[in-house]
Amino acid sequence: MSESVPEREILTEEAGDGFEPAYEPAAPAPLDVPRTPTGDAGVDAGLQRLADADHLTTDGHVEVYEDVHRGLRDALTALDARPGPPAPPTPYPQGRS
Repeated sequence: MSESVPEREILTEEAGDGFEPAYEPAAPAPLDVPRTPTGDAGVDAGLQRLADADHLTTDGHVEVYEDVHRGLRDALTALDARPGPPAPPTPYPQGRS
Protein backbone atom coordinates (compact mmCIF):
# COMPACT_ATOMS: atom_id res chain seq x y z
CA MET A 1 0.00 0.00 0.00
CA SER A 2 1.45 3.41 -0.93
CA GLU A 3 1.32 6.40 1.36
CA SER A 4 -0.49 9.37 -0.04
CA VAL A 5 1.22 12.71 0.29
CA PRO A 6 -1.15 15.50 1.29
CA GLU A 7 -1.34 18.37 -1.16
CA ARG A 8 0.00 21.69 0.05
CA GLU A 9 -2.22 24.70 -0.13
CA ILE A 10 -0.89 27.29 -2.55
CA LEU A 11 -0.84 30.73 -1.02
CA THR A 12 -1.91 33.66 -3.15
CA GLU A 13 -2.15 37.38 -2.57
CA GLU A 14 -5.81 37.34 -3.60
CA ALA A 15 -6.67 34.99 -0.76
CA GLY A 16 -5.31 37.57 1.68
CA ASP A 17 -3.25 34.98 3.50
CA GLY A 18 -0.10 37.09 3.83
CA PHE A 19 1.80 35.55 0.93
CA GLU A 20 5.26 37.05 0.60
CA PRO A 21 6.96 36.77 -2.80
CA ALA A 22 10.07 34.60 -2.76
CA TYR A 23 11.96 37.05 -4.98
CA GLU A 24 12.29 40.76 -4.53
CA PRO A 25 14.65 42.75 -6.73
CA ALA A 26 17.61 44.27 -4.97
CA ALA A 27 17.51 47.95 -4.19
CA PRO A 28 19.65 50.24 -6.33
CA ALA A 29 23.29 50.22 -5.30
CA PRO A 30 26.36 51.82 -6.87
CA LEU A 31 28.53 49.37 -8.78
CA ASP A 32 31.66 51.38 -7.91
CA VAL A 33 33.20 50.69 -11.32
CA PRO A 34 35.98 53.23 -12.02
CA ARG A 35 35.36 55.43 -15.04
CA THR A 36 38.64 56.73 -16.45
CA PRO A 37 38.26 59.67 -18.84
CA THR A 38 39.38 58.92 -22.38
CA GLY A 39 39.85 62.45 -23.69
CA ASP A 40 37.05 62.02 -26.26
CA ALA A 41 34.06 64.14 -25.22
CA GLY A 42 31.47 61.74 -26.70
CA VAL A 43 32.97 58.63 -25.11
CA ASP A 44 33.44 60.39 -21.77
CA ALA A 45 29.78 61.49 -21.81
CA GLY A 46 28.79 57.84 -22.34
CA LEU A 47 30.93 56.76 -19.41
CA GLN A 48 29.28 59.39 -17.22
CA ARG A 49 25.86 58.15 -18.38
CA LEU A 50 26.73 54.72 -16.96
CA ALA A 51 26.66 56.32 -13.50
CA ASP A 52 22.88 56.69 -13.95
CA ALA A 53 22.54 52.91 -13.65
CA ASP A 54 23.82 53.15 -10.06
CA HIS A 55 20.53 54.74 -9.01
CA LEU A 56 18.18 52.34 -10.83
CA THR A 57 16.94 48.85 -10.13
CA THR A 58 18.33 46.25 -12.50
CA ASP A 59 15.31 46.41 -14.80
CA GLY A 60 16.20 50.07 -15.48
CA HIS A 61 19.79 49.29 -16.48
CA VAL A 62 18.85 48.14 -19.98
CA GLU A 63 17.77 51.60 -21.08
CA VAL A 64 21.02 53.15 -19.82
CA TYR A 65 23.19 50.45 -21.42
CA GLU A 66 21.40 50.76 -24.76
CA ASP A 67 21.78 54.54 -24.67
CA VAL A 68 25.51 54.28 -23.94
CA HIS A 69 25.95 51.61 -26.61
CA ARG A 70 24.23 53.83 -29.17
CA GLY A 71 26.50 56.75 -28.23
CA LEU A 72 29.66 54.65 -28.49
CA ARG A 73 28.55 53.26 -31.84
CA ASP A 74 27.93 56.83 -33.08
CA ALA A 75 31.41 57.87 -31.89
CA LEU A 76 32.99 54.99 -33.82
CA THR A 77 30.95 55.81 -36.91
CA ALA A 78 32.13 59.43 -36.69
CA LEU A 79 35.74 58.23 -36.75
CA ASP A 80 35.09 56.52 -40.08
CA ALA A 81 33.53 59.70 -41.51
CA ARG A 82 36.49 61.98 -40.74
CA PRO A 83 38.65 62.96 -43.68
CA GLY A 84 42.14 61.53 -43.71
CA PRO A 85 45.34 63.56 -43.64
CA PRO A 86 46.15 65.61 -46.73
CA ALA A 87 48.09 63.90 -49.47
CA PRO A 88 51.85 64.55 -49.42
CA PRO A 89 53.09 67.08 -51.96
CA THR A 90 54.46 65.73 -55.20
CA PRO A 91 58.22 66.25 -55.64
CA TYR A 92 57.87 67.64 -59.19
CA PRO A 93 55.23 69.91 -60.64
CA GLN A 94 53.07 68.01 -63.09
CA GLY A 95 52.54 69.10 -66.65
CA ARG A 96 56.06 70.50 -67.21
CA SER A 97 58.64 68.89 -69.34
